[in-house]
Amino acid sequence: MSADFDVDAIQQAEIDSVSEDFPDMNAPEPIVIRGCGNVTVFGLCNKFDDGFPLALNGKVAPEEFKGTMSRLNSVLKKTLPINVKWLLCGCLCCCCTLGFSLWPIICLSKRTKSLLEKAIEWENTNLYRKLGLRMKLDKQHCQSNGNLMEYVILIQCLPKLHLHCPE
Repeated sequence: MSADFDVDAIQQAEIDSVSEDFPDMNAPEPIVIRGCGNVTVFGLCNKFDDGFPLALNGKVAPEEFKGTMSRLNSVLKKTLPINVKWLLCGCLCCCCTLGFSLWPIICLSKRTKSLLEKAIEWENTNLYRKLGLRMKLDKQHCQSNGNLMEYVILIQCLPKLHLHCPE
């Protein structure tokens, strides 16, 4: 009986555990992709900047990066207009419902974040991990106002496995 092992998944799990436990001091700073839209609901902007960062030059083709950003922006384009409508309705009814009218927008925002994370994971699986990169959704302080938080996309270089190091 031979067992089918997903070698790529095992190697990726090892890379993830090593990179989380022991961050590489020589690794470059992650590339930050910020929201550039005009509407932000609970930290999620309605559009991410799709301009090609120079730090990705030689690692990812500009067309692939633009395709990734268009797929992520399409998720936001589908979900955020509904979130804005529910936010306005929730704010109008907030006094009458003692704040319970804001629960739908909180749940919808969590759902939007989850859909965005799934799309990012799909991009990682199909492209970025093969290129030695990892994309993730992260919450950071806004550049304009340090008290507010916003969701950004971080693109990190994965550390190379040292085959000659003891475990």
